[in-house]
Amino acid sequence: MQIKSAVYIISSPEYEKCPSPDKPEFAFIGRSNVGKSSLINMLCNNDKLAKTSASPGKTQLINHFEITANAEKGAMLKWYLVDLPGYGFATVSQSSRRRWEQMIENYLRKRENLSMVFVLIDSRHSPQKIDLAFLENLKVWKIPFCLVFTKSDKENQRIVSKNVKSFLEAMKKTWQFLPQHFVTSAVKKTGRDKILLHVEEVIEQLFEQDHLK
Repeated sequence: MQIKSAVYIISSPEYEKCPSPDKPEFAFIGRSNVGKSSLINMLCNNDKLAKTSASPGKTQLINHFEITANAEKGAMLKWYLVDLPGYGFATVSQSSRRRWEQMIENYLRKRENLSMVFVLIDSRHSPQKIDLAFLENLKVWKIPFCLVFTKSDKENQRIVSKNVKSFLEAMKKTWQFLPQHFVTSAVKKTGRDKILLHVEEVIEQLFEQDHLK
């Protein structure tokens, strides 16, 4: 997949105010400071698309971007990329935290055109309970997802591999099947082609299902 354009559309305080669900939608979420904005900008080849910040918790709304891309087979594809607030929240009031949690849950469970969630995991760290707990929620809600291990350039590759393996081993305790995963670096653009190819494959599957109806 070759991205031709990535355009910011709208930031919504709740899922009901999101754009019309007329395109396949791929959401990105992770703990605060996991490198989500940098990853989105790397995928779209636009350093100024998603706002990056040194202070965690910058994203507080549901941010939609419209992506236009050429598929490997030549077809023109349009889809939504969604930048969601983090679930390891910055220092905010309890009421604000609960509001964010409810907004995220409502979006994930009720957004009808949501095709895939990319859950970002910091590859520099051993498995974190908050990440594993979030994945358990996705299981209960029956939401398809992939794992994206970020910041692989920030640590020794042996440690990155160890942390990725440890995370997957931790998942095996409660998961029968493990999701697809990608190891990425926004700096080196590692994993970019594999993630975009996966997006393309999911879109193709959706089109095939529509034709079979």
